[in-house]
Amino acid sequence: MARRKKIYEGKAKILYEGPEPGTIVQYFKDDATAFNAEKKDVIDGKGVLNNRLSEFFMTGLNQIGVPTHFIRRLNMREQLVRNCEIVPLEVIVRNYAAGTMSKRLGIAEGTQLPRPIVEYCYKDDSLGDPLVTEEHIAAFGWASQQDMDDILSLALRVNDFMSGVMLAVGIRLVDFKIETGRVFDGDFQRLIVADEISPDSCRLWDIETGQKLDKDVFRRDLGNLTDAYSEVARRLGVLPQSNVTKPTLIN
Repeated sequence: MARRKKIYEGKAKILYEGPEPGTIVQYFKDDATAFNAEKKDVIDGKGVLNNRLSEFFMTGLNQIGVPTHFIRRLNMREQLVRNCEIVPLEVIVRNYAAGTMSKRLGIAEGTQLPRPIVEYCYKDDSLGDPLVTEEHIAAFGWASQQDMDDILSLALRVNDFMSGVMLAVGIRLVDFKIETGRVFDGDFQRLIVADEISPDSCRLWDIETGQKLDKDVFRRDLGNLTDAYSEVARRLGVLPQSNVTKPTLIN
């Protein structure tokens, strides 16, 4: 499709005006960043894999009645999504201790949590996306109490779906983060899952070996990131076998 006006460029994606009112074209870049973009690289094929994997997860959520912004994939790097007003919160669901939770609370990585724990971070790169409480969210008006109830419900439903899908292919869903957005149907407002769901936004460990199949491979210099993401895609049957090892593409 013809390139349209750029709306926004982030660390991993570029957003363009969509072909119809109320739509956006979301383009997945090969850029990889970690530690609030202090570590950067370009990983050949990463954007192709994240586009296809996010399509897979978003489509699955739509099919079970969890609303998302995803409309359809346009090509190997782009998808058409619904425009929405992004709630300025990252919503993190943790099933096992890892990453910053392990550091903050002194819990060994891989410890199963008594129940899924939902955390919130304020979306602001200049501040490092700080952890916030529901008190902060209410006080500063980032989301209403009804919004928070809906966000919690969405996050736990995504967790149930993702945990089951990954378990079926021998992968443990350690944690993940999502973003949500407000859309209006007439006078009625509702919240939907937005942004992306991919190995960039999840921690995925092989159940048998503990091998990391997510962005920690890049963060911790554990090997080839494309190989890790390709393994997730291979297990899920997202890409044809011939495309998994060397995803190609085409802007």
